[in-house]
Amino acid sequence: MTGYATRDGADGKGLSWSWELRAVNARGLDLRFRLPDGLGALDAPLRRALSAALTRGSVSLSLRVGREGGGAGDGIDDSRLSHALAQVLRIEAAAMAMGVALRPASPAEIMGLRGLLDGPEMGLPDPEMLLADIDPLLAAFTAMRQAEGAALAAILLAQIDHIATLVDQADALAAARAQPQAARLRMAAQSLLEGAEIDEARLLQEIATLALKTDVTEEIDRLRAHVTAARALLAQGGAVGRKLDFLMQEFNREANTLCSKSQDHALTAVGLDLKLAIDQTREQVQNVE
Repeated sequence: MTGYATRDGADGKGLSWSWELRAVNARGLDLRFRLPDGLGALDAPLRRALSAALTRGSVSLSLRVGREGGGAGDGIDDSRLSHALAQVLRIEAAAMAMGVALRPASPAEIMGLRGLLDGPEMGLPDPEMLLADIDPLLAAFTAMRQAEGAALAAILLAQIDHIATLVDQADALAAARAQPQAARLRMAAQSLLEGAEIDEARLLQEIATLALKTDVTEEIDRLRAHVTAARALLAQGGAVGRKLDFLMQEFNREANTLCSKSQDHALTAVGLDLKLAIDQTREQVQNVE
């Protein structure tokens, strides 16, 4: 969702401008514009253009207008300076008459008065010329995000592959623990009965019940299905961030259940590694539109 692009323009009549478009991660689409006074009519068409091109992110678009070869103006406008100083003197005189002591205004504060540095009658660019910059600006912005997205996709695919490897390890450990679990239950039963004859049918029933409670076959199957779905979404491209985020929640749910059912140190350790890998992947998914 992050991105950055700029574009400069000029009307050939002394006016120049500079666009800056930037975006950071956000749950939804938040558009914010900073436009010079007198160009508020651009808000609606700009909002339509950006909403059509973007689906998520905190997006800010700013426009600066000045004179070609210069800044926002040619320097201090003498007439505006005289007017500003007269107003400052008038305020100071009124305050003195009322017995109110004011701190003297500094040159920096006076220079900061609105419009003081604007050249006389600078005017504004043609809105149609300004809007003509939006498509190229969005194209540059999209190109940067696509390059970043390609790098992010490679990272996510590697993390999904790591999750798939851990799922395979969990599957192997889950299958290998069946015999040791049965042996431990048999030894516990023999210890409790102190050499008495064991009802094999009842023992087998208890072993089956234990196996059912600790069976993680469904969790393993669902984790593998989620791996397949994640790979498909990354191959699909486009605005898949929300779907991936939801999928990470499902990954985490299955990993939690696997850990709670494991009753095996090795399987629990793999389950915890799986939860960590899922959490790291989910952090990266937050960067996907």
